[in-house]
Amino acid sequence: MIEVVFLGDDFTGASDSLATYSSRGWPARLVLNAGYASEGLMALGLPTDLRSVGPERALADIANLWPRIEDANPRVLHFKVCSTFDSSPSTGSIGAVVVELIERFKPDVIAVIGGQPSLGRYCVFGNLFAKGPDAKPHRIDRHPVMGQHPVTPMTEADLTRHLGAQGLGSLDPVPFTSLADTSSIAQRMRHGPVLLDVVNLQDQAMIAQALTLAGGRQLLIGASSVAEILTMVADKAQMPAQVAPPESMGVLVFAGSRSANTSEQVRNARLFKKLALTPEAMRSDALIGSAVQRLQAGQRVLVHLDPEADYGMNPSRLADASSWFVETVLDQVNVGYLGLAGGDTSSRIAARLGFRVLDFERSFGVGACVCVARHRSSERDRMRVMLKGGQMGQGDLFDAFAKSAGRPVEL
Repeated sequence: MIEVVFLGDDFTGASDSLATYSSRGWPARLVLNAGYASEGLMALGLPTDLRSVGPERALADIANLWPRIEDANPRVLHFKVCSTFDSSPSTGSIGAVVVELIERFKPDVIAVIGGQPSLGRYCVFGNLFAKGPDAKPHRIDRHPVMGQHPVTPMTEADLTRHLGAQGLGSLDPVPFTSLADTSSIAQRMRHGPVLLDVVNLQDQAMIAQALTLAGGRQLLIGASSVAEILTMVADKAQMPAQVAPPESMGVLVFAGSRSANTSEQVRNARLFKKLALTPEAMRSDALIGSAVQRLQAGQRVLVHLDPEADYGMNPSRLADASSWFVETVLDQVNVGYLGLAGGDTSSRIAARLGFRVLDFERSFGVGACVCVARHRSSERDRMRVMLKGGQMGQGDLFDAFAKSAGRPVEL
């Protein structure tokens, strides 16, 4: 029996949890193809784009995925959500998904893990705080980025209220001041859904103990902090065997996120020819030809959206248009290394390219990792794929990824 199935609300989030499980010694992988074997795994990841869709579509997606979850028969179902919990009743509703998962999974324990200190996310008396671009923690509704998110602005810091508005009511808030009494916390877990404060690593260790005491089938909602907690107490197994690198050394990065952090990473990239996919360029084939020619000539190419431009599309259509662009380029030229920035964008691109499995290979710090993609086509099989959320990664991340390809610079 698989210990954990983690259901990612986007591909970058799912890959971050994959990195956590794998780097701590659990055999784990992301499986995109229903027919791909999952024997020998402790953690099975199912990436989705639930974060960017409405409740009706989300419930339909869960229905489609459920036979795979049921067949895996996990002890723990981890619904991996963004560490900032940004969502709304109409888009990416965490509450709607959790209510459906409760009905289908019938867990004995339901727990929302409120923070992830390793990412600078803290839940204090039920209120969520997150580090901002200034490296200081901000209450999420006053966060300079997430408080003004263009799709799902976080206007409520109290997670019981935030999730209650999405249909997940009756959460019992467990403050960090009570976590030391793990037996009592375990009893509260058995009596109904809880929201657990998390401020530091010690809090996570106490939550791990309480979950062990509570036992039973568990539905855990949270970021990769859930993976950090679960791997504290379970036995480790051997890491997966290394996979030979791809034959092609070509490097393409597509920055679909327009966050300030990704924009800085684009500005800092020195080892790429940068191509701006403006609204005008998206309406023609000119940039596709330029990207293909440069990749064929041995250049590393970084294609990015314009953070200030109006593309005249909602986020879902823009993600679809971006995935079409990347697919069209890769239909004409082979690359061995593909970097994807942005949760919604990476979800659509990875699905459109037809990858069957993503196995963790290495980390570039919290929130950014490189996976080995498996594909039916020899041209895309063993491709190294870097996935990162818009707010994640170091300033020189794209250059670090380029250097990992191990090829001389050709600009």
